[in-house]
Parts: sequence; structure tokens; C-alpha cells
Amino acid sequence: MIRSIIRIIVLASVLAGLFADPVPAQNAMPALRANITVTGDIVRIGDIVENAGPVADVPIFRAPDLGTRGAVPTERVVEAIRPYQLIGIDTRGLSEVIVTRAGRAINAQEISARVSKALEGQYGLGEAHNILVEFDNNVRTLNVEANATGELQVLALAYNPRTTRFDVTFDLPSSATLRRQPARFTGTAIETVDAITVEHPVEHGEVLKLSDLAVARRPKAEGSVISDIHAAAGLAARHQLRPGQPLHQADLMKPMIVQHNDTVTIVYEAPGLSLTLRGQAQDAGALGDTISVINVQSKRVVQGVISGPGRVTVTAAITRFVETGPTPNSPTPSEKPSREHSVE
Repeated sequence: MIRSIIRIIVLASVLAGLFADPVPAQNAMPALRANITVTGDIVRIGDIVENAGPVADVPIFRAPDLGTRGAVPTERVVEAIRPYQLIGIDTRGLSEVIVTRAGRAINAQEISARVSKALEGQYGLGEAHNILVEFDNNVRTLNVEANATGELQVLALAYNPRTTRFDVTFDLPSSATLRRQPARFTGTAIETVDAITVEHPVEHGEVLKLSDLAVARRPKAEGSVISDIHAAAGLAARHQLRPGQPLHQADLMKPMIVQHNDTVTIVYEAPGLSLTLRGQAQDAGALGDTISVINVQSKRVVQGVISGPGRVTVTAAITRFVETGPTPNSPTPSEKPSREHSVE
């Protein structure tokens, strides 16, 4: 009986230990944190020390700038906390504490896109994605509060179409930082278009392949350029082409598939008749061009159309006679025909 009572007491003690309330947090040993992140401009004891107790809300340091971080030596942390009677701090062997100020970063790419959007459809400019923005100075990332939402709002905008210069000032209503000091940017903005260029020097007459070509953005003011890469592939250079040079229609031509003095096949075609002869080209030409060729047998020069590599087609002209019937004024057989009845 006594043994049963003892067992019940021991079991009760074990259960009591399992379900007992934990030690209050304020009684736990305070300890430094290795890395902390704050959202405000002040670092408090509770930010930097676990289990800081009643002094957790006491400010001790100024926080780094928005979106940046800094290191505070452990000795300095302990020295700053000492007046508040927080003793027995476990430094965990740390030599420093890293403090990060949370923020939202608005980078140069986002700022550039916002300038383009502000200029879209104004001052004769087109869509935003076709507007190229270049700033006068390197644009540093704007750091605003982590909870600052929305996009930059235009406070002031000026643009000169003649010089292409802009001057814009942005605000972010949800950011106290930008409300105090709006961000101003200056630079140039131009409308651009897709332009086909060559990747390497191309000599006169060289036929362009897709691998020779690239797409670049060029100022629209440069005039009409070839914007479809497939429209340039397969054509030949009318003169030497340089990398980065936007291509115009005048820079290209159909490739010459017959050269001067080339031996060609002359295809003579007439209704119901087709002959092939050996000839020599007297001119160079592209597909569809009319050139002179000489029949090497008869030495006669004829005109033909280039219908393929080394092939010139000569089509016989169809001679048509004007057939006239007798009329009241028809001449007698002994009379000569008038000019109206001559062969066409």
C-alpha cells in the first residue's frame, strides 16, 4: 500500500514538471544577437539584446541609413547598456553585432522606366518601351522605408524636343524620406526603333546570313532603317558594311548570281518549243535582272532574264499579223496595201 502511494506521488511530480509554466522570460539571461534588422531610425536595447526585460524599449544607437548595414563592436554595445543596470549579458563570444536598416530599394532601372512612362505619348514621343533614357550622372539607388508602397509620382516634368533634354522630379507619397526631399533627375530621352546591324565587317557583294545579323536600338531620327532581320538575310552588301551600322534598303541588293563573262545556259522558249544553248554573260546580274548574253555558236547577242544561277531565259517574241477583211474601200489586188494593213 505504501509503495503504491509513493509511486503515485512520484508520477504526480513528473507530470507536474512536464506541465509546469516555463520560467518567465524576464528571468532568462540576457544575450547579444549577432544580426538584427530594424525598420526605424533608432536601435533599442531590446533589438540588440535578447531577454532585455523592462529596458527593452530604451534607445541606445542611431540606426544605419535606409537599406544599409553597419557593425557595432561588442564593447561599445555593453558600454551603452551599462547605465541601465542590465547585468550578466551573455556576449556569446561575439566581437561585433551587425545592424541592418530595412528599406525598399528603387534602382536605376526602375527610375529610368518611370521617366520613360512619364514622357510616353508626350512631346511627339511614342510608347515608353521605345524611349531611351540617359542620365547626366550615375543614378544611385533610392532607399525608402520598407513599408513605402506604390510607384514614383511626377511632381514636375520638363522636356525639350529639340535638345531631347528632360528635367523631372519624383515623389513617393508613402515615403516620409522622399516627401522631405523629392528626387530630381536630368538627362536626355530619345525615341528608338529596332534596327538591323551586322556583327562583323561585311565586304561588297557578300550575302548576309542570319548569323551575320543582330538587332539593336537606334534613334528614330536616323531615318528609315531595316527592322526585320529576315528582310535582310539573303541579300548582299551593296558596299562594305561595318558592325553597329544600322542597315537601310540602299545598303543591300539582291545577290549577283551571274557574273560578267560567266558561262551560262541559255534557255530559248517559244510556244511548243524549248532549246538550251551554251552562252556567255556580257553583264552581271541578280535573279530577275535582264542581261545581254552571247550565243557562243552563232556569236549572236541576245537579251535574257536571269532565271537561276548560271541560267538565262530568252523568250521568243510572238509576231502577230493584223488580219483585215474586205471593206467597201478595199484596194484591188493590184493596189499596194495602205500602212494600216502592215505587219505589227
